[in-house]
Amino acid sequence: MKIPSNLRRLRLCGLALTAAVTALPLLPAATAKNSFIRAAQAEEPKKIDTSRLVAVGGDVTEIVYALGEESRLIARDSTSTYPEAAMKLPDVGYMRALSPEGILAVNPTAIIAVEGSGPPEALTVLKNASVPFETVPNTYDRAGILTKIDKIGTLLAVPDKARALETKVGADLDAAIADAGKRSEAGRKRVLFILSTQGGKIMASGTGTAADGIIKLAGAINAVGSFSGYKPVTDEAIVEAKPDVILMMNRQGSHAAANDDLFRQPALALTPAAQKKAVIRMDGLHLLGFGPRTAGAVRELNAAIYGG
Repeated sequence: MKIPSNLRRLRLCGLALTAAVTALPLLPAATAKNSFIRAAQAEEPKKIDTSRLVAVGGDVTEIVYALGEESRLIARDSTSTYPEAAMKLPDVGYMRALSPEGILAVNPTAIIAVEGSGPPEALTVLKNASVPFETVPNTYDRAGILTKIDKIGTLLAVPDKARALETKVGADLDAAIADAGKRSEAGRKRVLFILSTQGGKIMASGTGTAADGIIKLAGAINAVGSFSGYKPVTDEAIVEAKPDVILMMNRQGSHAAANDDLFRQPALALTPAAQKKAVIRMDGLHLLGFGPRTAGAVRELNAAIYGG
């Protein structure tokens, strides 16, 4: 029996409609699957070749050594002075005054730099080069140190080593911070961190700085916590700050100042710190590095401020 053409067309349309309706539930599932794949791919850590690594930032270099991955290092910046073995590596310059030519000349496969490295134009050149450039975030607290370890461990593809180091460093920090925090607020001393005294101008540390962070972790008070960053302070502000202790880095050249010269400055001469000649000097990287050794810096600074 011959099926009429109009019936045949109707039957074909019905079959097509059924197929279309049947396929509809599959579309969202396929879309969801593709979205899941894209999300998973986005979450995958970036894999880079770190066999020839340049480390920029003393804390970055310390963490690479603490992870036992120093064999990858081919160069470091001038702030990377610990451990002593790092000093044998080629120096590519100060972290805030990098020369892209000097870094690229050592033929690195990757660069890991702490946040704040520069200048911006140098970073632009490095990022536009064919060498991966990775930045490590930098905050001046316990969480910031552990985040740096985790980020560097991920970039070096040694997550197990990173977790073990985080556990060790975290426990040490917890103990040091808890011990320093036992002192009551009323018994805490006021500390003025002086970055430099060039030209008779005192450059001091406000909030949001490594100096502010370590002073607080050590159980003391930043005497000039009314501004952020490192800024010149007036004589009036120093007198009003009433610091019990002056804190400085061990430095050479024009940034250094002997204790007698320090307290000859009229404003400092009127402070409680001058009366007791209370000046603490510590290695800059150890004090302000916020790396694996920070718990030791907290204990050392606390003992220097309060005795013991």
